[in-house]
Amino acid sequence: MSPDGDIIDCVLLHHQPAFDHPKLKGQKPLDPPDRPAGHNPNGLAAEDFQLWSLSGESCPEGTIPIRRTTEQDMLRASSIRRFGRKPRRRVRRDSTSNGHEHAVGYVSGDQYYGAKASINVWAPRVFNQYEFSLSQLWVISGSFGDDLNTIEAGWQVSPELYGDNYPRFFTYWTTDAYQATGCYNLLCSGFVQTNNRIAIGAAISPTSSYTGGQFDISLLVWKDPKHGNWWLEFGNGILVGYWPSFLFTHLRDHASMVQFGGEIVNSRPGGFHTSTEMGSGHFAGEGFGKASYFRNLQVVDWDNNLIPLANLRVLADHPNCYDIQGGINRVWGNYFYYGGPGRNVRCP
Repeated sequence: MSPDGDIIDCVLLHHQPAFDHPKLKGQKPLDPPDRPAGHNPNGLAAEDFQLWSLSGESCPEGTIPIRRTTEQDMLRASSIRRFGRKPRRRVRRDSTSNGHEHAVGYVSGDQYYGAKASINVWAPRVFNQYEFSLSQLWVISGSFGDDLNTIEAGWQVSPELYGDNYPRFFTYWTTDAYQATGCYNLLCSGFVQTNNRIAIGAAISPTSSYTGGQFDISLLVWKDPKHGNWWLEFGNGILVGYWPSFLFTHLRDHASMVQFGGEIVNSRPGGFHTSTEMGSGHFAGEGFGKASYFRNLQVVDWDNNLIPLANLRVLADHPNCYDIQGGINRVWGNYFYYGGPGRNVRCP
């Protein structure tokens, strides 16, 4: 039992949802692949960044921690069939659709085999349970039509999914533009978890505070050159698991775009723009300790090397509500500040 009310079950590795998939039945999780060159996780220290493990609890070898889905979780969903899925939407970089708003940095025009970033963690206010606020990286391939493939990881505040306002570590994938395939975390068969210390969907602790301590999580997603699966690493070299390449069409090969940043849902409560916050709830111009940031942005090239971004572009759908400012320096490499309060005088 976690301090935030979650129940964490230790589930045998081969009993996790992934192995319900016809192509994985009876298989065992794969061994870890070679990490990208230029990646130096500093030691394998167990970081306490999840509330449930702060008491020293962990799951035994051969099992993985899974956040238990409760009846209340299911009842909050818009429908049982859509439980654990993102709302369907047309995903274009130059427009918002059914209320999704972004402030993102992105690179495109090359072949990408992974992405890495350190993401500042906050607990933004989310106005109602039909909205969410998240900060993540996207590894994308395919057109923005019905065949979009994405792999996503980051943190999110989603009252509908989790029943509270804690920022939680999450993963997502889809192979048909969020229509029928894919899901959050381990809520469908897809992602294969290999780690017994990290519960996907569990609350992250500590979080950053305005003019106070700043905390971030490092995420790396990369394609194993040997088997072609997409692996996820969290923090100091901790492998979480992988997305098997057969889940995808375009991403079986490589990604054509990598995107980093924030996304919220604006349900226009009462006919006004939502006051759901993105990032820290403060605009990019406030800078360190006040605005939320992404730093050390990198991509993985065809030869499994981590390299700096060649041409980071930044885009905010509604800069009066949520904005973004990019930069580069010696310590943080490629970085940006982003976010905002949502509804305000200039964002009615």
